[in-house]
Amino acid sequence: MTAFIPQMEPVVTAADAQAVDRYLRSGGWLTEFRETRTFERMICDYTGARYCLAAPSGTLALFLALKGMGIGPGDEVIVPDLTMAASATAVILAGATVVFADVDSQTLCLDLADAERRISSRTKALMFVSLNGRAPGALPGFVDRCRDRGIAVIEDAAQSLGSWIGGRHLGTLGACGCLSFSSQKLVTTGQGGAVITSDEAVYQRMNQLRDFGRLEGGSDHYLSVGWNLKFTDLQAVVGVAQMGRLPALIARKKEIFAQYRERLAGLDGLEVPHTDLSSVTPWFVDVLVDGDLKPALMAHLHANGVGSRLVYPPLHAEPAFASAGSYPVATDLSRRGLWLPSSLRLEDGQIASICGLIRGFLGR
Repeated sequence: MTAFIPQMEPVVTAADAQAVDRYLRSGGWLTEFRETRTFERMICDYTGARYCLAAPSGTLALFLALKGMGIGPGDEVIVPDLTMAASATAVILAGATVVFADVDSQTLCLDLADAERRISSRTKALMFVSLNGRAPGALPGFVDRCRDRGIAVIEDAAQSLGSWIGGRHLGTLGACGCLSFSSQKLVTTGQGGAVITSDEAVYQRMNQLRDFGRLEGGSDHYLSVGWNLKFTDLQAVVGVAQMGRLPALIARKKEIFAQYRERLAGLDGLEVPHTDLSSVTPWFVDVLVDGDLKPALMAHLHANGVGSRLVYPPLHAEPAFASAGSYPVATDLSRRGLWLPSSLRLEDGQIASICGLIRGFLGR
């Protein structure tokens, strides 16, 4: 019997296991220490950011960035309507108010013009989510305009490790950028995230807040109310090992996406979003399917041993974030969006088989 092909699964290698074994045998204390600092330095070296702080999750990295920028009660933060719930959840955790904006039909990211229309006197920050590693070419200028108006741009770059714009890594354009290392990401530590920034004052503020509001560990002198948002060296050991092979991981991700794009070209009822693989490293393989066909296609794939996953719902329509307003593009993209198997474990033959099933279903 052919094994089921999941939509996504993590890749943890023998080298990762050996690194963990060496660390455990070395007498490490597991908690955050030297390995975490090494992991953070590797992230800085790769992205070009001056500072990096590892965090327990991407959600808490976003929360830390918001608090580090002084965002709280009474403030509004503009968030794209089509994104993972963490983008909005972090704003609520910080005590601020979420204001949704529509997304762009080409990039699937925040519609910059719509976001600017929603800026009010209470807008203190804007969260740009580079969905699946994409970003519009106008983003740098938009970030500059926001900065000139005293509005902080925080980049949710959870899906964007290995993606660039104008020679800059996504997450380094705004005041802060946030990465994720959850089990499905390109580099995974099981759970985990990080905030990157080049602003020393913001870095120092976040570093204090993530450790109970004190200046250094082992001290019981608290300068402000803070939280325990530290990482662990046990996770960092895995992260260091995977960062060491990041170029190969990126190359394979791009190969996978390119193969899908080539094999699914020209199909009626299915569209692969424009993706410039010279600068974008896609996290998932996403396609847009005519809404009436999508449920049947998912059932067809599942019956033939292939998993898939619905793209995020428009958050304004979810009970947890219920909000009035019209977000037609986010609603349409969510209705049509589908994620196909995207794991780095995928073999070329499996991709060909999956695409053959899709082409057969759509009559080509």
